[in-house]
Amino acid sequence: MRERISALIKEALGKITKEEVSFSVEYPTNERFGDYATNVAFVLGTLFKSNPLNLAQKILENLPQEEALEKVEVAGGGFLNFYVKNEVWFETLREACVKGREYGRKAPSGRRVLVEFVSANPTGPLHIGHGRIAAFGDSLARLLEWTGWQVEREFYINDVGKQMELLGESVFARYGELLGVKTDFPEDGYRGEYIFDVAKKLIEKYNEELLKLPREEALKISSFEAQNIIMQWIKEELEAFRVKFDNFVSEASLYREGQVENALKELEKKGLLYEKDGAIWFKSSLFGDEKDRVVIRAQGTKTYFASDIAYHRQKILRGYDLLINIWGADHHGYVKRLEAALEAMGFPKEKLKIILVQLVNLLRKGKRVSMSTRAGEFDALRDVIKEVGVDATRFFLLLRRVDSPLDFDLELAKAQSEENPVYYVQYAHARISSIFKKAEERGLNPPDPWKTDLSFLSLPEERTLAKNVGIFPEILNDASSAFEPHILSTYLLSLAKTFHSYYNKHRVLNESEHLRNARLILVWGVKEVLRNGLEILGVQAPEEM
Repeated sequence: MRERISALIKEALGKITKEEVSFSVEYPTNERFGDYATNVAFVLGTLFKSNPLNLAQKILENLPQEEALEKVEVAGGGFLNFYVKNEVWFETLREACVKGREYGRKAPSGRRVLVEFVSANPTGPLHIGHGRIAAFGDSLARLLEWTGWQVEREFYINDVGKQMELLGESVFARYGELLGVKTDFPEDGYRGEYIFDVAKKLIEKYNEELLKLPREEALKISSFEAQNIIMQWIKEELEAFRVKFDNFVSEASLYREGQVENALKELEKKGLLYEKDGAIWFKSSLFGDEKDRVVIRAQGTKTYFASDIAYHRQKILRGYDLLINIWGADHHGYVKRLEAALEAMGFPKEKLKIILVQLVNLLRKGKRVSMSTRAGEFDALRDVIKEVGVDATRFFLLLRRVDSPLDFDLELAKAQSEENPVYYVQYAHARISSIFKKAEERGLNPPDPWKTDLSFLSLPEERTLAKNVGIFPEILNDASSAFEPHILSTYLLSLAKTFHSYYNKHRVLNESEHLRNARLILVWGVKEVLRNGLEILGVQAPEEM
């Protein structure tokens, strides 16, 4: 419906001006001001230095007729308010009931997108900060799929460099300690209890054999085994969190396959590398970065940035229409340099979307829990899931924009009350399931959506519920286009609130046949939307609670 209204406005504008005008069509917070409203007259007012009220009236006079609209009014000094006919919303109710699990889903567009997310270092279990990235990335991927994209999910494994050496040293030290051999623990090593768990697995596999090897070889084996063990933990934790990946790409493999060398050679051929102070630099400042960046250090070792360039060159060669990187907020300094590298290789900057995710403040009895993997004081994602469940963990992590820090209240996430948002939404779905179960027990079959007379839905709350079902595809499009799944979370909460309020005041089954059937179609449509929306968020829609 919103697309139709936008098209009407554009047609009216074409009769008034040849200028390209950017405007929005929004949902008014109060339904007294219509189902949709636009600010186009204010945009035109700025453009022409004219009174928005007069311009709104002129647009209204040039609007084509539209059968779906009850009326269009000028209000608020220049806003245009659009009122949709009840029958339009009732028709979308029928559509939701008939389409079921496909309601809101767009046809495939053929556009390909690669979503890279989590990509945690294989040095320890996932913490709740990784969990926020995982929930966000997975839900965004689901959203994109629902809105027609062909999506691939990818995890990049940073398995090269000093961190892996420290991991090997930390594990080997604990390995020796468990076998009664005194070894020096690295000053910057990983001190979590999980390092003992890894060391125990090394003892199971090697007994005391590693102690007999030259230290360098023993450390290499310790690092390799630790990476594999921890990556297996990470994969299992993600799967338990309902997050799956199509690809796992190893940084080490980029070196083995010569892709880092190839990427640097390509930049060199373009004259974009130079030597300074014994190091090799990339001219990233030519492409908007604040300064040039080192790709090969003076001692000959390549930087993380060098392998990042190679990795993203590989992504480009795979032919995606859009690349999405979801990173922790601590990577903000890498954004410009990576954009510069891709632009240098001929990849349009607008085809790369980097989303930075802020930290989660995990609260226990009002106190924050530290999340440092190196100090061993973090609270693992698996512990949070064990305490509050996958559904609550995912929903809470998707409640806010990811560019803002999030306070995760464990006690609220466990509460079975309307204050708990995930419980509130799931309970709405369970309540509707209960209505249909009771109807079945009474021998009542679900009504035919196409044959049911919905004109019996005469209450304002019923129209509001029908409208909320009708705008579900628009909400998905908004959330997908903005890359913000929290838009869907907010919408589901609002829909659940409207439903609970209606359910608490009005009966569905104990009414006349015509009214009962109309209300069954109404709550059926709500149920389909709740289930589909929760599925996109990776949250279950229970039949009973």
